[in-house]
Amino acid sequence: MAQFIQLVEQRTQCIDDELVAGLTATQATTSPKYLYDALGSKLFEAICELPEYYPTRTEAKIFGKHAQEMAQAIGLGTTLIDLGAGNCAKAANLFPCLQPAQYVPIDISVEFLRDSVNKLQQQFPDIDMVGVGMDFSVDLRLPKNVRSEKRLFFYPGSSIGNFMPDDALVFLRQIKSACMQGDVADGGLLIGVDLVKENSILDAAYDDVLGVTASFNLNLLLHLNRLLDADFDLREWRHRGFFNDKLSRIEMHLEALSDQTVRWPNGVRRFERGERIHTENSYKYTRQSFISLLTEAGFENVTTWTDPQQWFMVCHARAA
Repeated sequence: MAQFIQLVEQRTQCIDDELVAGLTATQATTSPKYLYDALGSKLFEAICELPEYYPTRTEAKIFGKHAQEMAQAIGLGTTLIDLGAGNCAKAANLFPCLQPAQYVPIDISVEFLRDSVNKLQQQFPDIDMVGVGMDFSVDLRLPKNVRSEKRLFFYPGSSIGNFMPDDALVFLRQIKSACMQGDVADGGLLIGVDLVKENSILDAAYDDVLGVTASFNLNLLLHLNRLLDADFDLREWRHRGFFNDKLSRIEMHLEALSDQTVRWPNGVRRFERGERIHTENSYKYTRQSFISLLTEAGFENVTTWTDPQQWFMVCHARAA
């Protein structure tokens, strides 16, 4: 059985305060991390199977074609730290090539992660596994059970795009700091990055015909109802997902279909018809702009791999 360490509580005053601050702001907003409760995580798995959602299959082809090259660049016996691990499948596909000494999947969706890592440990009993339930977007300090040697932070799926550019820089610097042993850098980063492309491809990927992405977004309201004891009515909201050219990002929103009042203990918010809750951004980079971001964050020796259409990129960089 894998070790499991839970560092996030399902309901805390900190979570309440963050959610209320976002919901009562002039432009209502929530962090995309709240999309990933147990049901949200399963819905995202379904999104990854959709024909419109190119990132998962394109990234998988890059890993499939270049895994051995990546292993040569990275080296064997790493401490593989999987940020936002979900079902752990992406990291597990790299086990034969990377042969990690320790696997550390991290996710905010605690029960989903616990089930995933326990199943994976049965498949790979010889790999030391330490599952960590935590919100790494807030704090990246890892438990003592996690080896400090040869840390490889694994952040696939273009999730770095969920951060505002300045916040992405701060986060990458935190990863770089977590690779340090005293004054010596001992580790690196393997990361997936979505690249700029035609608007029509981007729009379809985040607003699919079957409506799975819509369900994923609307499920956020159920999660908020549980976390805040709120009374959002899903029937009164709709999903909106589109590419914002000016800011080079996909935006996801929930739009009110009617004038309504949402209540929770000690709080209330009036939404007018057409008013939106901004639930997620997904920034798209050029190859050079992301390499520049890595360099500014303190990484060096950047190696990149892309697909033939150059829709997606995987980068490996060493902490400097």
